[in-house]
Amino acid sequence: MNMLVIGSGAREHAIVNALQRSSQNPTLYCYATTRNPGIYAQVKEYWIGDICDNEAVARMAHQWKIDIAIIGPEAPLECGLADVLWQYGIPAIGPRRKMAQIETSKAFTRHLLKKYRIPGSLDYRSFSDLSGVRNFLQALGHDKYVIKANGLMGGKGVKVAGDHLHSINEAYQFCEELQKAGQSFVIEEKLIGQEFSMLCFCDGNSLIPMPLVQDHKRAFINDTGPNTGGMGSYSDADHRLPFLTEKEVEQARHINESVLDALTAEFREKCIGILYGSFMATQNGVRLIEYNARFGDPEAMNVLAILESDFVAICKALVTGTLQRSQVQFSNLATVCKYAVPEGYPDQPLKNEVIDVSGIKNPEQLYFAAVDERAGILYATGSRAVAVVGVAETLTAAEKTAEAEINCIKGKLFHRSDIGTAELIERRKQHMRELRQCYG
Repeated sequence: MNMLVIGSGAREHAIVNALQRSSQNPTLYCYATTRNPGIYAQVKEYWIGDICDNEAVARMAHQWKIDIAIIGPEAPLECGLADVLWQYGIPAIGPRRKMAQIETSKAFTRHLLKKYRIPGSLDYRSFSDLSGVRNFLQALGHDKYVIKANGLMGGKGVKVAGDHLHSINEAYQFCEELQKAGQSFVIEEKLIGQEFSMLCFCDGNSLIPMPLVQDHKRAFINDTGPNTGGMGSYSDADHRLPFLTEKEVEQARHINESVLDALTAEFREKCIGILYGSFMATQNGVRLIEYNARFGDPEAMNVLAILESDFVAICKALVTGTLQRSQVQFSNLATVCKYAVPEGYPDQPLKNEVIDVSGIKNPEQLYFAAVDERAGILYATGSRAVAVVGVAETLTAAEKTAEAEINCIKGKLFHRSDIGTAELIERRKQHMRELRQCYG
């Protein structure tokens, strides 16, 4: 079994680790943008190039006689890489371009929910120019809106009223910036509650959920600072999250299943790969924030670290439409993931700074992201650099492990020390208790 992983971040490092644990002993290949040392050490061939050059990737996959390709990042999905791989006769885990709009276009997702009357939507308008922007902002209220770039911006194309935008004028200026950058955009009502991610394996016929995860988008402790691609995440040993009720979990699952049905009806083809909703538990039930059509980063590290099942067998079942719930088993363990990022991240990150990971005690749970290895020296290239995952029977123990490990990484880096701590989780729980009491 020859398997290709496309991408060179921490998410792809986690995917390669999971494939290597398979008893089927697959031969692994990687088509990457930089040299990730964690991936490089585990694959037979490693090619550096443009992962959005569909023909180049497909030709190399054909040359390597790849049996299954796994598309890691979102950009190749937007470019239609899955379509081209299937044309070459190479099954791809990752939806075709039309299906991938569920992630690559915020407006498409909102329109889909509205068209198929899927619960969890909210008040929104999509804009291709600035006409009507001020009126809609004023209608929502001066601190009750969120502005999102319609297309992909690495998790950084979102600004929230009251946190990043403090007046209608500031909001309008951000819309102007997006338009100048060639982006259409969506303005939505602001939700109050707690975010969570429900990732699912999707074989085109059904969805099988993974453990729930909570990501932390803000750069600094106590959820302050600008949005990022994700500073870290945690999952609990029971595969739920401490602040959610069973009813809220079921609401999220129903939305995921309804979206798959809607995509299938809309395009008359199968969605194969990873489908997951980013949700908000609010006083009025679960609402959809956005969708993703691939493993989340950092969520991939949480769920794949405790995947007990054979990942190669899962991949085979995904591309053949034969996945069964019994094939997907996770250990009943808690996980805490923390990212070390360059000083100045995300707005003005230091670049090409040397980092040292030699002090790490558990290298199996060390994941390389935006790094490059040159002559045996590791450089942080400007985005999230290195992630660690603590795995234990309790969240408290998992957090202590992750914190101890990330403090062993040397360089001009910082991380969020509060992710997964009992104090932060208790604040999440208290927040939801107060919302439920106020609104019944």
